[in-house]
Amino acid sequence: MKDFDTRVYNISDFVEWRETDLLDLSPDFQRRSVWTEKAKSYLVDTVIRGKPIPKLLLTQQFDKRRNIRIVVDGQQRLRALLDYHDGNFRISRAHNKEFAGRTFEELPDEIKNDFLKYEIGVDLLYDMPYRDILDIFARINTYTVKLNKQESRNAKFLGYFKQTSYSLGYDYVDYWIDSGVLSKTNVSRMAEAELASDLLVALVGGIQTNKNIDTYYTRYEDEPGPVEEKLEIFDQVMSYIGEIYPNADMKGTNWKRIHLFYSLFTAIAHFLGGIENIEVKRISIRPTNIGKMRVTLDEVSARYDEYTHSNYSGETPDDFAEFIDKSRRATTDTGSRKFRTEFICKKIADSLA
Repeated sequence: MKDFDTRVYNISDFVEWRETDLLDLSPDFQRRSVWTEKAKSYLVDTVIRGKPIPKLLLTQQFDKRRNIRIVVDGQQRLRALLDYHDGNFRISRAHNKEFAGRTFEELPDEIKNDFLKYEIGVDLLYDMPYRDILDIFARINTYTVKLNKQESRNAKFLGYFKQTSYSLGYDYVDYWIDSGVLSKTNVSRMAEAELASDLLVALVGGIQTNKNIDTYYTRYEDEPGPVEEKLEIFDQVMSYIGEIYPNADMKGTNWKRIHLFYSLFTAIAHFLGGIENIEVKRISIRPTNIGKMRVTLDEVSARYDEYTHSNYSGETPDDFAEFIDKSRRATTDTGSRKFRTEFICKKIADSLA
C-alpha cells in the first residue's frame, strides 16, 4: 500500500515555513549540514538556470494544531537554497559568470522572482511511526553504486577545471559517440567528462599520465589560471579533427581508439598552439592541409592494421614497431603518450614539407 503522496512546492513555500517555525531541518536521523560554499553555489546555479534538482522527502507532524514539515531526505539541498536566500554566500564565477559574486538581494528582480517560484518535487510521507521513517531513510541511502574515478571527481570537485571540462564534454559528446571514440554505456559513467579533462590537462600542462587529472582539478578548483584560455584551442583542434574525419569516417579507422584519439588530438594541438613537452618542431597547418593530413593519417591507420595482422610475416619499420608497442602497452603512461604524439607530428610534418 502506498504510504506517500507526490507534490510540488515553491522555494518561497519553504522560506515561509522556515520563518513561521513550520519547517524542521534537523531531525535526529538526518546528516548534519556539511556542504561547502562551492557546493551550495553549484546548486543555486542549477536553480537559476531552471534545471531540475532531485526530489525532497518530507513527513508531517501536527503540533498544537500546526502542521510541521520534517525533512527526511534533502536537508543539505534545502539548507543551501535557504542560505542563499538569506544572503549567506555568493554565486561562484566558476558556476555562473553573469551573476558571479552576487547575493540573492543583488540579483535582478526577475531572477529573484524566478528563484522563489522555482518548483521542487516532494514525496510527502503520510503519518507514520518514527521507526518507519528511520527505515525509509536507511533504504534511501542503501542503493549506491561504487563510483569510478570520474564519478568520484564529480562528487569531490566543483571549481573551474571541472566546470570547463564538463562543458567541453557536453559540447563534443555527440561526435565522440558517433565516431566510435566513446560508447553510450561509457558516457553513462561520465566518460566524456574524463576524456575532456584528460585532453584539457595536456593543453594546460603538457602530455602526462591520466593519473595526474586529479592534480589539475585541485590546482584549478578556486582559480581559473590558464584553463579558460585553452577553450579556444580545444575548439580549434576538434574542428580540425572533425574536418579530417567526419563521424562515420573516424569510425572506420584506428583513431577511434581512445588512446590513439588522445594522440591525434595532442599532435594537432601541438601544431596549432603548442604542447609544452613535445620535442618536435612546430609547423604551420591550415584548413587547406586537411586533405594531405587525412591521407597521412589514413596511411598510419592502415599500416597499423597491416603490421599487427596475425598473418603478417614481414619486417615492421622500427618507428612503427615502437608506435605499435606503445599503443598496446601502458597506453596512458606519460612516455607512451609522448612517443605516440611525436610520431604522429613527424608523419604530418613530413607530408606537408
